[in-house]
Amino acid sequence: MPKMNRRDFVKSSAGAFVAASSLWGTKQSWAGANDRVRIAVVGIRGMGFSHIRNYANLPNTEVAAIVDPDENLWPERLKWLEENGKSRPDTYVDIRNMLEDKNIDAISVATQNHWHALAGYWAVQAGKHATLEKPGTHNVFEGRQLIKASEKYGKMIQHHAERRTFPGFQSAMDFLHSGGLGEVYLAKGICYKWRNSIGQYPNGYMQGPPGWKRTVDGSPGPIFDQKYMSKVNYDLWLGPAPERPFNPNRFHYNWHWHWDYGNGDMGNQGAHQMDIARWGLNVKHPTKISSMGGHFMFDDDQETPNTQMALFEFPNPEGGGDKKKMMQFEVRHWISNHEAGLGQGASNAIGNLFFGSKGYMVINLGGDWKTYMGKEREPGPYGGGRGDMFQNYVDAIRADDPSMLIGSMQEGHYSCSLIHLANISYRLGRTLNFDPDREKFVDDKEADQMLTREYREPFVIPENV
Repeated sequence: MPKMNRRDFVKSSAGAFVAASSLWGTKQSWAGANDRVRIAVVGIRGMGFSHIRNYANLPNTEVAAIVDPDENLWPERLKWLEENGKSRPDTYVDIRNMLEDKNIDAISVATQNHWHALAGYWAVQAGKHATLEKPGTHNVFEGRQLIKASEKYGKMIQHHAERRTFPGFQSAMDFLHSGGLGEVYLAKGICYKWRNSIGQYPNGYMQGPPGWKRTVDGSPGPIFDQKYMSKVNYDLWLGPAPERPFNPNRFHYNWHWHWDYGNGDMGNQGAHQMDIARWGLNVKHPTKISSMGGHFMFDDDQETPNTQMALFEFPNPEGGGDKKKMMQFEVRHWISNHEAGLGQGASNAIGNLFFGSKGYMVINLGGDWKTYMGKEREPGPYGGGRGDMFQNYVDAIRADDPSMLIGSMQEGHYSCSLIHLANISYRLGRTLNFDPDREKFVDDKEADQMLTREYREPFVIPENV
């Protein structure tokens, strides 16, 4: 690689990404176009509300429908659209009814994790494109089925790992892949995110006098009483998951910490950093996985670990020494340090580290990156900048061009599989060997069974796509 000083690298990166922004389209470039894109947002709480706001603010793009089995969420979303001069979308409890509308071009899924893949599968079956919030799958089996379904029905499925659209992350990856750090042998993702106990709740609705609100820390929260639940289709909310009695701690947001619906913080915040770590290493499936951890400190309803460490080994035929690469990922939930300056001055420390033969790189949550080169660890090239995956998705739909789509389902499958493989290792309590070509474990039927789940009829992703 020709020698490049920090100033030259930053200048060349800036020029490259000005060109890239023109290629992918900008908010101005589509102004006045006649081909309006009509989006249905599926799952409208939390991140779903963010999807609504982002699409509504894109030129020539319409939030044409919102879908959620919790009708209590509808009024606030409809009010925001009305107050911002947007047309009123159709409202649906059941995604299947929305998918019958031939005027909907695409869906944007921000449900609980265990619904992501099924929503995407049903969407392409119905002739619509889909983007799936991270992680796009709840298990390894779902990733391969989504790739097949996209090919079979000729519709795009995007893994909505939005940091892939950030010029900061793109320039960092270009630097790594062009040899800027030499041989990159280790990538590390960290998610030190302060999280309190979720407490314990009995099954059933929460009863109390008018205005009574019960949360773990005593702050205001929703009352999941009979009145509230009368507007929730709980069977649809469960979808592919086993039928269980309602519990507030398995419902809004806290579903993340239960295996039936979520994947723990490794599949929540960590999904971004896992994707970036794999992207930087330029690898696909690992051959060896080892994960351990636990649910420390709190005696509550959480099933997933709140502290977890995972190690992955990948083949590296072109590398020196043992011809392999390593990835390390850590979740910590409480008091922690600010590694390599990540999260300095804040409660959380989230980001990535890359280690190579010439130096190391630090990338923060927003894509700002720095390098420290040589034995003296002197400041080297750096970069940054944010992107817009919502715009990219709409541009690819409008052009009907899968090559424009950033965050393909194939790439998403590789990254999501890391989450699932680590969690399988953690739950079984042992190191696992994996065959990347077969996408099966090596002589391990017990582990293979955990590559998929038992789907509850009729919420099934079929074996034969």
